[in-house]
Amino acid sequence: MKIAIIVPMEIEAEYYRKYFHSGHKEMFGSTTFEHFCVNQNDVYIGLSGIGKVQAAMNLASLLSLVDIDLVFMTGTAGSLQDSVHKEDLILASAFAYHDAHNTLAGDYVEGQIPGEPALFNLDSTARSNFAQFLQKEKIDYQEGLIVTGDSFIGSQVQKDEIKQNFSTALGVEMEGAAFAQVAYHFEKPLIGLRAISDNGNQDANGDFDHFAQKVGATAAKIICSYVEKMA
Repeated sequence: MKIAIIVPMEIEAEYYRKYFHSGHKEMFGSTTFEHFCVNQNDVYIGLSGIGKVQAAMNLASLLSLVDIDLVFMTGTAGSLQDSVHKEDLILASAFAYHDAHNTLAGDYVEGQIPGEPALFNLDSTARSNFAQFLQKEKIDYQEGLIVTGDSFIGSQVQKDEIKQNFSTALGVEMEGAAFAQVAYHFEKPLIGLRAISDNGNQDANGDFDHFAQKVGATAAKIICSYVEKMA
């Protein structure tokens, strides 16, 4: 299999480089992917960059040139619910854009881009297999909607505005829906695993750097273990 593992930031990618060794580098889009061979699988690990455009551009560049079988998107997110705490793991069931407001343009719902699905659902056999792995390894996680926008959410006001339109969303971040939109058009299964780094409120900025590296490593360790066991 050919597997892509993509994270937004360098501090979220450090663990992968410690875990996988002797890879060579290839440029796709504006980012460098490191190419490893793991248990007879080709693994491409790269930084997407931060935000929707960077995420879409770099994943699309990779998928245009390499017939990737499975995409892992990992990294961090802010919590949107009182039941979702720092260091929790969220396995995304779907992504949506919290900053897409097109209801006045036609028969669209909040978060929907004209011509695109209202939600990018991630149901696939690959995702089900990964969920079974988490359960077998007794790894605690929550499952649900994650929303995406181009702004860092660092106030209760921002958080409340998002929840008015997406009351059930568990987390918020800056790349996931863009990854999901690209994967949808390329017809590739996407597994989105986010670790909670902050509460998405006024404390988020102070919390983020400390927790991003820690929880990013947690998500990375799980994905590396899973990839290593894939035949």
